Amino acid sequence: MKNNAPAAVALPRGTNKLANRFRHTLKECYKYRGLLLLLLPAVIWFAVFKYAPMYGVVVAFKNYKSKYGIVGSDWLNPLFKNFIKLFNTPNFEQVFMNTLIISLLKIALTFPAPILFALMLNEVRNQRYKKVIQTITYLPHFISWVVLAGLLRTLLSPVNGVVNDLIVAFGGQKISFLMEESWFRPIVVMSSLWKNIGWGSIVYLAAITGIDPTVYEAADIDGAGRFRKIFSITVPSILPVITIMFILRMGEIMNGGFDQIVNLYNSFTYSVGDILDTYAYRMGLEKNDYGYSTAITLFKNVIGLGMVLFTNYITKRLGGEGVY
Repeated sequence: MKNNAPAAVALPRGTNKLANRFRHTLKECYKYRGLLLLLLPAVIWFAVFKYAPMYGVVVAFKNYKSKYGIVGSDWLNPLFKNFIKLFNTPNFEQVFMNTLIISLLKIALTFPAPILFALMLNEVRNQRYKKVIQTITYLPHFISWVVLAGLLRTLLSPVNGVVNDLIVAFGGQKISFLMEESWFRPIVVMSSLWKNIGWGSIVYLAAITGIDPTVYEAADIDGAGRFRKIFSITVPSILPVITIMFILRMGEIMNGGFDQIVNLYNSFTYSVGDILDTYAYRMGLEKNDYGYSTAITLFKNVIGLGMVLFTNYITKRLGGEGVY
C-alpha cells in the first residue's frame, strides 16, 4: 500500500538557528518593553527627520523642477551628470581643499582639547570652583553662530574693536582680521574650539566618573603621583570612549561647519573660506540648481561614510574597539 504522507522538507542550513535567535530577540524585547517604549520617541524622530528625507537624494540624479516635484521630474541623461559637472567645475578643487584643510585643523585642535580639559577638570578638588568653570565653558555651546559671529565681528573690528585697540596700544597696526586670508582659518578654528571645548568634555567626564575609585586608592598605596595616575589609569580607562568619538568625528571630515563659515566669511575670504557646504548653499538656494546642490552634499556625505568605515576597520585591526 502506498504511503501518501508528504515527504519532510529539508530546511536550509542555519534556519533553526535563525528562528531561535528571532524568538530570543522577541523575548528580550518583551522583557525590556518599558525601556523600548521610552526609546520609541527617539526612533520616531530619527525615522521622520533623518531617514525619510533621505529619499531626497534622488534629486541629484534628476533634472529637478519645482512644479513637477521629485517624482515628476525627469531622470538625467547621463545619470551622473551633476557629479560630472561638479568634478569639472573650475573652483571645485579649491572648495574641496578648503573643506579638507579647515576640517583637519579642527580635528587636530578641537578633538584632543576636550579630552585634556576633562582630565584637568577632573583634578579640581574644589567642587564649587569646578562647577563655575563648567558653567562658563559650557555656555558658548548654547549660543548660536549668528550671535557669536556678531560678537567676533565686534571684538575684531578694525574701527572700534577691543582687540585692535590693544594692538594699537602696544604700538602695532590695526588688522582687518575677518577680511584677511591669513587670519580667517585661525579665527574659524579657535572660535570653534572656544564654543565646543566645554560641551565636548562632558562625554569624557562621564567616562572618568565611571572608573572604579578603588583603582586610584591602590595607586595611592603604591605611591603613584597625580600624573602617573592620569597616564596609567585615567587615560587607558577612557580610551575606548576616545576611540569611538574619534571614529565618529572622522565621519565629519567633509563638514567644515556651515553655520560658522556662512556667518563669518565674505568675498575677501572666499579663496580660503568657501567650503562644500557654503558652495552647495549658493548653488541651491541662490541659483536654484537643486540637483547640483544635492550632488555636492551627497558627494561629501559618501566620503564621510567611507571615512567612518575605514577608521573603524583600522581601529579594530589594531586591537581597539570600533562602533560596530
